[in-house]
Amino acid sequence: MPETLPPAVVICGPTAAGKTEIAMALADRFDTHLISADSVQVFRGMDIGSAKPSPELLARYPHALIDIREPEEGWSAAEFARLAAAEMRVAESRARLPVIVGGTAMHLRALRYGMDRLPAADPALRERISLEAAQRGWTALHAELARLDPESGRRIRPSDPQRIQRALEICRLTGQPASGLQRGRGPDALRAAEHLVIAPAERAALHRRIDLRWQSMLEQGLLEEVERLLTRPGLDLQSPALRAVGYRQAVDCLQGRFDVDQLPVRGAAATRQLAKRQLTAFRQWSGAMWYDPLNKNTIDRIIKRVAILMHRTIQTRPGQAVGRRGGGP
Repeated sequence: MPETLPPAVVICGPTAAGKTEIAMALADRFDTHLISADSVQVFRGMDIGSAKPSPELLARYPHALIDIREPEEGWSAAEFARLAAAEMRVAESRARLPVIVGGTAMHLRALRYGMDRLPAADPALRERISLEAAQRGWTALHAELARLDPESGRRIRPSDPQRIQRALEICRLTGQPASGLQRGRGPDALRAAEHLVIAPAERAALHRRIDLRWQSMLEQGLLEEVERLLTRPGLDLQSPALRAVGYRQAVDCLQGRFDVDQLPVRGAAATRQLAKRQLTAFRQWSGAMWYDPLNKNTIDRIIKRVAILMHRTIQTRPGQAVGRRGGGP
């Protein structure tokens, strides 16, 4: 990771807050390079449940790091950090403003502060852990993790097999708690960026947006999308892609664990919990400015702030024109 990445705008916050709309409004005004920081939108064929922009919107507002992996393939914070940094350098070389938009806090932290030096993945050990999970269940492996590494046991949910597997892998490879190897924090590579957290001022307003999103996803065909995913021979039910919030609840419904009329209630409840975790993470996000998307003055305030960043950036690049698409604020 370079010591400092190019000036950028980071638009983050909880799910369903309206981050994509803000990013597209900036793209209408400035010459931007949009970069997705969503850990599910990276997968092809996972469109409705990830609230991926429609093909029409993506044609008008292209996003880097959307639709670049099959659901069977892996994806990690380290890969995101590497590819997002490369996209930011591409944007800088073209005198465009990188705009990173998404709510996956782990990915954004990796981009901003770098990754801890952890042992490389061991495919054979991972396979053994997966076989143990098939025999004993992930709850039992989570209990084992809690014994070996109490801090990771508290931090990682029993319903998160990907992180349980990785933490156990580190414990078994090194003989040390994974949490003890994950305390490093490098220099702030995004210190030249503007950090915008988009979140309704009232929690109830966010919950209403989540309910409306679930209604919209079901109307668009979320269950049909998940049925198509389940026909893919290489996609395991425990794969990280299908364990994502929204998809996990849809899979449980299709597997007969509850009736379809309970899906919007259960799905919205799980999404509210996700939003709560995201809000907790971004409250610790250094240097962030918080904006309520429901405030009519928000977009004008953001545009003015980004215009200042653009002006400051251009001053350090003699001979380049300010990257604007419209008039100034």
